[in-house]
Amino acid sequence: MKILKRTINALVPWLLANAYLLARCPAIHIPLLPLLVVVLTALYVVLLITPLTGLKDIQTDSIRRCQRGCENLYAFLIATVMASAVLICMIVGVIDVKVWTWDNWVLYVLTAVVVLAVQFWVGIIRIYLSSRQLGIKWRIIGILCGMIPVVHLIVLGKLLKLASSEAKFENQRLITDRDRQDGQVCATRYPLLMVHGVFFRDFRYLNYWGRIPAALEANGAKIFYGNHQSAASVADSGQEIADRIKEIVQETGCGKVNIIAHSKGGLDSRYAISKLGMAPYVASLTTINTPHRGCEFADYLLGKIPQPQQQSVANAYNAALKKLGDTNPDFIAAVTDLTASACAELNRTVPDPQGVYIQSTGSCMKKPSGGRFPLNTTNAFVKYFDGENDGLVGYESFKWGSNFIYLKPEGDRGISHGDVIDLNRENIDTFDVREFYVNLVSDLKRRGY
Repeated sequence: MKILKRTINALVPWLLANAYLLARCPAIHIPLLPLLVVVLTALYVVLLITPLTGLKDIQTDSIRRCQRGCENLYAFLIATVMASAVLICMIVGVIDVKVWTWDNWVLYVLTAVVVLAVQFWVGIIRIYLSSRQLGIKWRIIGILCGMIPVVHLIVLGKLLKLASSEAKFENQRLITDRDRQDGQVCATRYPLLMVHGVFFRDFRYLNYWGRIPAALEANGAKIFYGNHQSAASVADSGQEIADRIKEIVQETGCGKVNIIAHSKGGLDSRYAISKLGMAPYVASLTTINTPHRGCEFADYLLGKIPQPQQQSVANAYNAALKKLGDTNPDFIAAVTDLTASACAELNRTVPDPQGVYIQSTGSCMKKPSGGRFPLNTTNAFVKYFDGENDGLVGYESFKWGSNFIYLKPEGDRGISHGDVIDLNRENIDTFDVREFYVNLVSDLKRRGY
């Protein structure tokens, strides 16, 4: 059915593109041709605005625009191929146009170009305005390569693949969430406290966790954020997390929270729970790609980079982050507490308390190109010191608590330190990060937390 609809979408502009040929070719005689052209024009406009699509039960206007743009472009490609085949037949004499003068050729080509160009531009504008997966990179590539023969078709194919996959994937996600809405699978007994990692903040309009919170809330979750500084020692960050836990419990009367913490946030949360007396107020702790045993490469770098250079970088970072809201950022302390030696001391002095369910997750990049900058440059370096890693943290460092989940999906891409929190808002073929968190929180609900 999808092939039939796509064929109809392409057949109408192809016929209209060849309308001048139908009218002027001696070998072709079609009764009521003017009426046929009028009908074709009307159908062309209708299918241009609302092309037939194979996607059913479309959930949002944005997805509808994206899908229609894709169908416009598929119709453009198919019609262009068929129009090119007709042109070749005319040139080699299969279709008799020997009596044509140059003005016949000009009008024919002009008609075809205008019809196909409109088809293309409506489609490309639609996907550029509605697709999120194209990103800045592919939008720029599309513009730069748009006038390069053959290359522009390859790029258009990539744009189509990204946009059409996105429309199908996002629509199915919304259908899934709609169908299980009554179940409220993420409505845990205690609210979620999501704790960010180092060098980031909880900005109001730029969520550290990407599209994950919206997916959790759509399934019943109640979410709070750590709102702590971007860079500080584990002890100082732990104190901020402890204060935040007490604030949430006091304001809501919830009694406890479920903590989901990424990267250094997992160490900060452990410190708050075990060292600062927060265990009675924490039902569970789930650490996401946390370096529980530190990073060997961090020890190496701090030992090799001269102190003046370290302090210069730290001063620049601290000054910048103060302007973004940090009250007392400490770059050196944050980095130092991520070393293997510092984490060994933390693990010795901060034992896990009874009564708090603790679990951990980890992931790996399978090759450097599987991650965005800077993780694509650090993966090989970290591998030398820490083995299989996510671009920053090694496999052995992830594991903590009574349950460990390791994400190593099929394919050669893998899941980076940023992918696991949806930092780049990127759909990955082998890993649905939003559904992973929905399942993670659903499990907490099943366990009574």
